[in-house]
Amino acid sequence: MSKLSGKVAVVTGASKGIGAGIAKALGEAGASVVVNYASSKAGADAVVAEIKNKGGKAVAVQGSVAKAADVQRLFSETQKTFGAIDILINNAGVFQFHPLEGITEEEFQRQFNTNVLGLLLSTQEAAKHFNPKGGSVVNISSAITSVLPPNSAVYSATKGAVDAITGVLAKELGPRKIRVNSINPGLVETEGVHTQGFLGTDFEKEAVADTPLGRIGQPDDIGRVAVFLASDDSAWLTGERITASGGLR
Repeated sequence: MSKLSGKVAVVTGASKGIGAGIAKALGEAGASVVVNYASSKAGADAVVAEIKNKGGKAVAVQGSVAKAADVQRLFSETQKTFGAIDILINNAGVFQFHPLEGITEEEFQRQFNTNVLGLLLSTQEAAKHFNPKGGSVVNISSAITSVLPPNSAVYSATKGAVDAITGVLAKELGPRKIRVNSINPGLVETEGVHTQGFLGTDFEKEAVADTPLGRIGQPDDIGRVAVFLASDDSAWLTGERITASGGLR
């Protein structure tokens, strides 16, 4: 039997990158997957199609995690389609690196609204729809909270907040048998990393040189860790931070 057979999972920001990798991994493990997306319908539909082509169940639901009404609709649609949820993956996130003098109010709010407020709103609403037997929340943080590279003050701050929230919500939701953990990936090859122009630069070379396993990550590297945290294999883990970075610190 698949590890997640009969389980229902919501993955935010799952139309591409790490979110897409996690959604596919959960689907392969037997979960029915809700692929949330903010703007890339084509990407979300492609993820759904891949899951279905492998015999899984999946639907795409649009919505910005930074908007409470969208989040409520996301979980209402999930309930209508699959019933109570067992797994929430808080993956939706944005990033942009700026030196101190380049930080603006708008960019600060953009990153915090999605990366922090969005995670809180999603977990708040998900808690109303969880299976009475409990379940698993997996927050996607970042190894950046340990590495702390220059020009990452705002993004590092959002992920530092995610790390703190993970510990707080583990204590709040533990009595309801809802576990809350985080995955902190290192540099992973995603569309966003390509768009930001990190690959082929000194930034990538330094990251690889500082990574004991000698390469950057792939979305399925993170997907396998997410399946572990979503499954009963991790039933005694909550409030934990798993740094999935090839050893990068």
